[in-house]
Amino acid sequence: MRILHTADWHLGKRLDNFSRLEEQQAVLAEICRIAEEQKVDMVIVAGDLFDTFNPPIEATELLYKTLKRLSRNGKVPAIAIAGNHDSPDRINVADVLARENGIIFIGHPTDKITAFELEEGFKITRSETGFVEFKLPEIEFPVRVIHTAFANEVRLKEYFGEDKQLSLQGSLAKKWQKSADDFCDEKGVNVLTTHLYMLKRGGEILEEPEGEKPLNIGNADVVYSDAVPASIQYVALGHLHRYQDVGSNQPVIYSSSPLAYSFSEAGQQKYVAIVDLKPGETARIEKIPLQSGRRLERKTFDEVKKAESWLLENPDTLVELTIESDTFLTAEERRILFQAHDGIIFLIPKVRSTTINERPSGTEINLNQDMETLFKEYFQSRNKGQVPNEELMNLFNEMRSI
Repeated sequence: MRILHTADWHLGKRLDNFSRLEEQQAVLAEICRIAEEQKVDMVIVAGDLFDTFNPPIEATELLYKTLKRLSRNGKVPAIAIAGNHDSPDRINVADVLARENGIIFIGHPTDKITAFELEEGFKITRSETGFVEFKLPEIEFPVRVIHTAFANEVRLKEYFGEDKQLSLQGSLAKKWQKSADDFCDEKGVNVLTTHLYMLKRGGEILEEPEGEKPLNIGNADVVYSDAVPASIQYVALGHLHRYQDVGSNQPVIYSSSPLAYSFSEAGQQKYVAIVDLKPGETARIEKIPLQSGRRLERKTFDEVKKAESWLLENPDTLVELTIESDTFLTAEERRILFQAHDGIIFLIPKVRSTTINERPSGTEINLNQDMETLFKEYFQSRNKGQVPNEELMNLFNEMRSI
């Protein structure tokens, strides 16, 4: 059987004040086409469906329409779990209607899915807290999914009543192992999906995305991949936005976000994972690159003309643009840059200092000087001797006259 694994859609997210909704529509349509072309039997979205607890209406509509298309009207289970950006109750609120379309929402770590069967579709044959088993059309063996929506240490102890001394690692390892022992033998396919910060023990520390709500706080919320039971053939993770395998004994995959959502992700290729599974066999994984969305770029130039030229040649980008120069950017130079490109998110002027005329510590200030001279001296003292340009002085004098 074949699974499409994706995560971290962050629907409704903006890059500063720039809406990403059109890009999200395009990339989710691309994911739907991939699912259809690959003839997948199940879809897993591993958390952070939305970017905020209260997403805009457009984001909610996009989620439901996309999952309905991915489920092929109930022929394919589309499983969507909550991440740390999601409200668990909001995720679960559409469950009754969603089930009719083959969509399974999982908001809380302790959720138990109500068993149901869809005509000409799939059937849930067993459901327990944190576990569900499927009988899929034309698949002769059962498909088991252990699921844990986002659970930090506090939330997990609230749900499971674990001893306060037991770490998140210990809590999850214990819970997952019990489900695996009870339900996951070699007569079926066994998958785990969760949304958290997971590392390979002894491996590299993975950087969380810039702007992402951090889960790695003093290592309290780190889970190591050796907590995954041996009978699990594939782990579908969400939270980190770069594709990577943190597995020790089996594939433990962050599929990546569908778009680059911060400039720390500039240059990253985004993917969905296509996973082929048979009972008792090692998973075969193909990562399929996504093409939709505007590329994020961090660029630095020492001349406005060079920056303008690059901007005109790369219109399909979103840019964090730094201009290094000896003077501050004028209004005309800013106008030239913003006219050249509609995707400048941040414009950062970086002034090089050629002379250092800072006032020596303890030097007495002559308050008998006129306001303009005092401002110039103050500006130089705060900017390593840089003299304010004519435009800045005009603005200062305009403010004085108000």
